Amino acid sequence: MEKTTTKVKDLTPNSKQVNVLAKVIAVGDAKEVMGKFGDSRKVAEATVADETGQIILSLWNEQIGSVSPNDTVFVDNGYVSLVRGHMRLNVGRYGSLAKRQDGLENVNTQVDMSAQEFQSERRFNGPPRGDRDRPSGGFRRF
Repeated sequence: MEKTTTKVKDLTPNSKQVNVLAKVIAVGDAKEVMGKFGDSRKVAEATVADETGQIILSLWNEQIGSVSPNDTVFVDNGYVSLVRGHMRLNVGRYGSLAKRQDGLENVNTQVDMSAQEFQSERRFNGPPRGDRDRPSGGFRRF
């Protein structure tokens, strides 16, 4: 059974559990970043596109080096995150990234979904950063 795919232009900052078929346009160099828990991780950014637009795909650790420009890839169970207010497509722990033989010929690089800036929303129900100095201890009840 063929999985339902989401077009790049239809991705939003809240997209979760999406399947995206796209062509790799470019792959950046890997760089080392600190993870949430102080662990060091490698990340590289690849620009991928389909016929509706392009977006940056974050490649983590073992995914780095697995794709090259002109490869067609299928992101299975991916999600979108915001990095400094810009959308990034991620494979995630429960997703997978696979090369596909059926290549995409015509891609649209004019519509850049990662160029648009969004307000970053906090993912947890804690206070926004500005409320930490409140006399009440800084935590609001929701």
